[in-house]
Amino acid sequence: MTDYPADTMWGLLARGAETAAAIAAPSSDKESRPPLTHGALRSLATDTVAALNAMGIGRGDRVGMVLPNGPEMAAAFIAVACGATTAPLNAAYRADEFEFYLSDLNAKALVIQQGMESPARAVAAARGIPIIELIPASTAAGAFTLAPEAPLSGTPTQPGFAGAQDVALVLHTSGTTSRPKIVPLRHINVTASAYHIGEMLALTPSDACLNIMPLFHIHGLIAAVLSSIAAGGAVSCTPGFNAFRFFAQFDEVRPSWFTAVPTMHQAILGLAGRNKALIERGRLRFIRSSSSSLPPQVMTAVEEAFGVPVIESYGMTEAAHQMASNPLPPRPHYAGSVGIAAGPDVAIMDDDGNLLATGELGEIVIRGRNVTAGYENNPDANAKAFTNGWFRTGDQGTLDADGYLRLTGRLKEIINRGGEKISPLEVDTILMDHPAVAQVVTFGMPHSKLGEEVAAAVVLRDGHTLDEHGLRDFAGERLAPFKVPRKIVFLAEIPKGATGKLQRIGLAEKLGLSG
Repeated sequence: MTDYPADTMWGLLARGAETAAAIAAPSSDKESRPPLTHGALRSLATDTVAALNAMGIGRGDRVGMVLPNGPEMAAAFIAVACGATTAPLNAAYRADEFEFYLSDLNAKALVIQQGMESPARAVAAARGIPIIELIPASTAAGAFTLAPEAPLSGTPTQPGFAGAQDVALVLHTSGTTSRPKIVPLRHINVTASAYHIGEMLALTPSDACLNIMPLFHIHGLIAAVLSSIAAGGAVSCTPGFNAFRFFAQFDEVRPSWFTAVPTMHQAILGLAGRNKALIERGRLRFIRSSSSSLPPQVMTAVEEAFGVPVIESYGMTEAAHQMASNPLPPRPHYAGSVGIAAGPDVAIMDDDGNLLATGELGEIVIRGRNVTAGYENNPDANAKAFTNGWFRTGDQGTLDADGYLRLTGRLKEIINRGGEKISPLEVDTILMDHPAVAQVVTFGMPHSKLGEEVAAAVVLRDGHTLDEHGLRDFAGERLAPFKVPRKIVFLAEIPKGATGKLQRIGLAEKLGLSG
């Protein structure tokens, strides 16, 4: 059973030793600054809650955050959440996107870094949302003060530190096929997830994570930042992922682990061969992968390049990130599996709400301390998402006799070819076995008679050539005929989302494909 030393963000900060590093940044990314210690982080949180309260902002009030990736973003997420509700937003959004998100969130204020130009400023001003500037301090990486652009005062309805049932973090779903939904995550949800991750990865105060994930997304916020702080360890925050800077950051920080999405692992892998000496003098314990399925071929290659296990995990925003994870050695971890239940209960359910037996294919469902209580102001979505206390993830998969979970894909992404259901992940895995293939995304494209037909977008390895005939023949020797892609498009790069995930839904339309 997981130990939960705290159920609030403020309580979670207690473990770290006073003078031990908590939040840092590679000096290669900015002028050299010492790390923010755990003691200084606790003081920063206390000062931030007091400053927000003095501006009339308290528990339950929503604070939009538009900040560059880095230590200030990590520290601000933690410190603001101790006394208000954080709403991190992608700094790359356009004006119309900020208009939607700031209005949908009903933001009480917008925190934005001093000197940062962003359309969010004009949107907030037009909506009468006060702007609070975050001013980075030179004393330590992540240290900051808050200063409202215009005088701001008031008495918050609920001052002081937030409680376990207060909302710590609100994020929107990706909205790939519908209007984005608001996911409120309470303190008890996010702290539970941080402890679940720490338990699965055996994190201790001596661990240091190198964060290359964006900090407006649940993966970076909880898996990299909050789990590290909860364990009393450290996280070094880069300005964002850059494969060509990764190994300089890696060599300086000497992390014991890092977490990333599969496309990042592939980019790093492409440069690993020329950085063997850096890898060998490092102190990695493991590498973590999450947010989309890791091709088995990539897992094997990364493990060979770094000489440590690659731990694939399974998460989503509604679960405050982690739901399942492969265990560390000596317990086995398997390519193609996202591991065992790692926090919440995990089961497989049929369309009628019945839990299925071992090995049966159905929808993955979860319940537990880290799971959101429901989408905000969206009773229809909640009625569809919850069945008998279980949250329906929208993913399809199976559980084996040892409790290992295998995904076959998002239910919305399963290809229905004339009644034959095809897992795009299965086709991906086969195509990735071809020595010329670097990346692949299999997807459904419209077909006038069958409804959908199988298509694939492929990126070739440097120096390799391959045509559609050759790859279809390769697939035909390994797949049932109806699963072989009828259309293969070769691209220089497959479209990715803001977090680096390859985009499967909507790809046919983007590429102008129809049957």
